[in-house]
Amino acid sequence: MRIPLPLYLAGWLVVLVLALAGCTAPGPATDPDGRTPVGPVTSIAPTVTTETTDEGVTAVSPPPSTQTPALLPAEEAPAGADREFSTDFSTHTIPYTEILSGGPPKDGIPAIDNPQFISIAEADAWLEEPEPVIVFQEQGDVRIYPFQILTWHEIVNDTVGGRPVVITFCPLCNTAIVFDATVNGQALDFGATGRLRFSNLLMYDRQTESWWQQASGDAVIGELTGHQLTFLPAYIISWAEAKEQFPEAQVLSRETGFTRRYGQNPYVGYDNINSSPFLFTGETPAQLPAMARVTTVVLADEAVAYPNEVLAQVGVVNDQIGDMAVVVIWQPGLASALDSSSIAEGQDVGASGVFSRSLNGQALTFVKNGDDIVDEQTGSTWNIFGQAVAGELAGQSLTPVVKVDHFWFSWAAFQPDTRIYQP
Repeated sequence: MRIPLPLYLAGWLVVLVLALAGCTAPGPATDPDGRTPVGPVTSIAPTVTTETTDEGVTAVSPPPSTQTPALLPAEEAPAGADREFSTDFSTHTIPYTEILSGGPPKDGIPAIDNPQFISIAEADAWLEEPEPVIVFQEQGDVRIYPFQILTWHEIVNDTVGGRPVVITFCPLCNTAIVFDATVNGQALDFGATGRLRFSNLLMYDRQTESWWQQASGDAVIGELTGHQLTFLPAYIISWAEAKEQFPEAQVLSRETGFTRRYGQNPYVGYDNINSSPFLFTGETPAQLPAMARVTTVVLADEAVAYPNEVLAQVGVVNDQIGDMAVVVIWQPGLASALDSSSIAEGQDVGASGVFSRSLNGQALTFVKNGDDIVDEQTGSTWNIFGQAVAGELAGQSLTPVVKVDHFWFSWAAFQPDTRIYQP
């Protein structure tokens, strides 16, 4: 595995400084046993379900899979895991040779279990306009989770609009995903195992201590092996967009009970297009650089990756995934959380949204018109939230489709049979 030396040293300097201060950083680490992950694994492609919220918006989201992955023969637990976990390690669907230590131990990167929230006005005192945030809404309850906090905790266990959810972010794969936290009628809460697979966060639930792959939502080890968390649609946008669109939203407070350098990025320069991913030596398809940013969608049996470099050039994409006509909207103005030492000063990587382009029984076609996105059928103007803000359709909304931002190496590891969009 080739790791850029300056980045390697910078990452471990953060670990050392925070260790001396009595806390653990989620920085990069090499594997002490010299093990390497092998081969890509295909996760089960979910079918499509829809759910209508009280706002009347039907979100397209993949439900838990109804298929049961084949169990592998019993193996010894990953190094040291049997001393930290009460997990049933005899039940698993992944080879344990694919699991590497990320550096911190179990809960060394502490999840936020009792999140506190503040107003937009209060958060505006320490959030800069281009900073990335996750926006999730349920039953009229809108919550905003800044990346400057998620980078240091990776998991927030919360209840939004009465629904137990887990807000997750794996910096090494650039994957920010919101899941429904209920499995078999039981609300679960999650922590970090301190282990990685294909450089991706392995979580565990505290009820059964089963291990879950963040990128796919699959339980891969333990009692709940074979279950899959339901992906929920969320917006990854700038603070400027979030506070304008959701002025009454609640914002995750920096009063977390932990001392961290919120606003600072412990992964300085990690998303350089010429760098290499940490703790990943699998073969990455050469169509794109390993660290290329992609917007990804899985519908029915088809996985599609939209390179952000292409989206930045075209602004809008009309596509067909399975039986669904979709539109991908891109706009600039979102800072990278993995570039500069200050997240607010990160390079502009842009934001994307994916929606069904069927509205009122008609499939709309979208085009870029200057700085605006308009539909050809009515000339209405649309924003990054899939809302018509001017024209004949003003006030109407498109159905959001679950999408996940990835680095290409990460997406290809879990979805090797992916169609890469080309104009």
